[in-house]
Amino acid sequence: MSIKLVSRRTWGAKTPTASYTRIPGTEGVKIHYTGGHVPPAIERDHEECGKLVRQVQTMHMAGAREQPYIDIGYSLICCPHRQVFVGRGLHALPAANGAGLNTGHYAVLALVGSLGFTEPNDLLLHGIRDAIEYLRAEGNAGNEIKGHKDGFATNCPGGPLYAWIKKGAPRPPSPTPKPVPPIPTKILTTEALVKNLPVLKPGDEHRHVKTLRGLLFARGYEPANLHSTKYDPKDTDLIAKIEAFKAAKKIPKGADDLIWDAACWEAALT
Repeated sequence: MSIKLVSRRTWGAKTPTASYTRIPGTEGVKIHYTGGHVPPAIERDHEECGKLVRQVQTMHMAGAREQPYIDIGYSLICCPHRQVFVGRGLHALPAANGAGLNTGHYAVLALVGSLGFTEPNDLLLHGIRDAIEYLRAEGNAGNEIKGHKDGFATNCPGGPLYAWIKKGAPRPPSPTPKPVPPIPTKILTTEALVKNLPVLKPGDEHRHVKTLRGLLFARGYEPANLHSTKYDPKDTDLIAKIEAFKAAKKIPKGADDLIWDAACWEAALT
């Protein structure tokens, strides 16, 4: 079989915070999507793929999935250029399928969302099939191919991808190979890190308020309520943690020092 693996070193993975739990094999594979907004530019710009994988790892390790993971939660990650990024890899227990469901299936993430880039192209579908066959050949995965929503209350992996899975996840016609530029391992620029993240202010209720809380926790400024999506102007604990973080990072004060903007996202993500 042929698979284009992107090593953890190549995509710039952080070191896991603990050892993986080893598994001898699985019943098969569960397919996931990122959800949220994936920039349409990802289909033509392979650099966006590496950026998104690094962002997913950062979010997982910061506690954006209820509790901090020791690493990115997926076994492998597939991009719309038929590249397969190594996550936890072979014979390592994933963390993305849901409590009590991880021993049954490897977790394969497709870089497609619910906004922006939402329809998996043929190269992405080929990449997922490459990942499945690799896990079967090298990781003792069984024949099951399921979506995250099979057995867990979620919309993942989204309508288009799930419809393909229900058809048996068939390979599209073979594409004409195109050269793919290497993934740079440089540190993300401010623009790349924050262009899809909102400016948050007291009174907002947004899923990325939870992301903000998780990043504060990861940087040593633990909020009292880690999983709330509300930026309550009366939440003196959260406000104090934000003020302390901004002071430590020497982020200049603006007209409203309680706004969490691009400079704050960059400081928390790098």
